[in-house]
Amino acid sequence: MTSEHVRRPRWVYGQGDEPDYRFSFANERTFLAWIRTALAFIAGGVGADLLAPAGAGAAGTVLASVLVLLGVLLSGIATLRWARAERAMREGRALPGFLWVGVLPVGLVLAGVLLWAAFW
Repeated sequence: MTSEHVRRPRWVYGQGDEPDYRFSFANERTFLAWIRTALAFIAGGVGADLLAPAGAGAAGTVLASVLVLLGVLLSGIATLRWARAERAMREGRALPGFLWVGVLPVGLVLAGVLLWAAFW
């Protein structure tokens, strides 16, 4: 393999055989959906910080922080999930389970409670 054909990250692409490209593209679309969700959380946090009423106090700041941190966490989780799924497909293994499935709903409940506290 020449240097122009080396794909990164090697710990993902350097393993196993090339899977059907349709599965790789589906995995990539899922990754991008997670990234869009993470960006929405970050934008929501910035918006909450800018739009929180003056009387919101700490609840507005905590809401903004939770949303931004949740967005950052989701982007990291998305990257790891993409890499683990891609590597499993390349090695002919079953797709890995998803241990972080509760992060998004728990984060949304927490954000909702903080939103209620900050704005009402």
